Amino acid sequence: MESTMARHTCLKLEIPEPIFIKGTWFPFHFNLSITDGLNSWFCNATEEEVRGRAAQWDQPVSTYIELAEKHLGFQIPGSVYKFTDAGEGNKRLSWTFEKEGTKLEWRWKCQPSPDTKKTTTLILDFLMDANIRLSEEVVRKTQSFERLKGEAEKCLAQSEKFNSQKMEFEAAVYAKFLGVLNSKKRKLRELRDQLSKKEISGESAQEEEDSDKTESFDRGSDDEKSVEKPREKLAGTSKDPPPRRGYVRKKITHK
Repeated sequence: MESTMARHTCLKLEIPEPIFIKGTWFPFHFNLSITDGLNSWFCNATEEEVRGRAAQWDQPVSTYIELAEKHLGFQIPGSVYKFTDAGEGNKRLSWTFEKEGTKLEWRWKCQPSPDTKKTTTLILDFLMDANIRLSEEVVRKTQSFERLKGEAEKCLAQSEKFNSQKMEFEAAVYAKFLGVLNSKKRKLRELRDQLSKKEISGESAQEEEDSDKTESFDRGSDDEKSVEKPREKLAGTSKDPPPRRGYVRKKITHK
């Protein structure tokens, strides 16, 4: 169960004499295997040791494990790494880091491996397996990239085709619309001309009708004048008494 929870790292530490550090990380402890190609060392940090170190730095065990894995899984720029003699064939692995503006140093004592060849072989096997996995991952990523690249090129070609078809469709629709619009304009002009002609003909007819009414009115007034003149004459003759009657009366009076 514990092995399934383990995480593995391998770091080539670039120091004056480069070394390889393989780390196996568990929730509450970790193991280190170190080799320089000729000799090898190991460090098995127990749960009690890790708990004690974490308590010294006022840290939870999980945080301590996380920081150790971070600095021994990758060589952190700015961190100072050392792998020095600690007597009796032992080595001391140390690294520095900053916390709240203060540079701190962690140290762990590493003992000589009882089987240098085995330890070195385990590290090399891990590196080979990791290299194979990385190579396979690179191949998969490359294939996936090429596949995505091909699909992207197809999509780009389809997009250009669709764009061309869209432009052709818009041009055709615009041409049809322009034809319809021009036809509507012609019809409107024809209707406007017809309406203008009707208005002009209506005005002419109205003018002719008005002129006819004016002529009839003038003729009627002339007739009325001609009728009124005889009436005036008749009225004038009725006022003068007949002279012959008066003459007759005189003769009657003489008898």
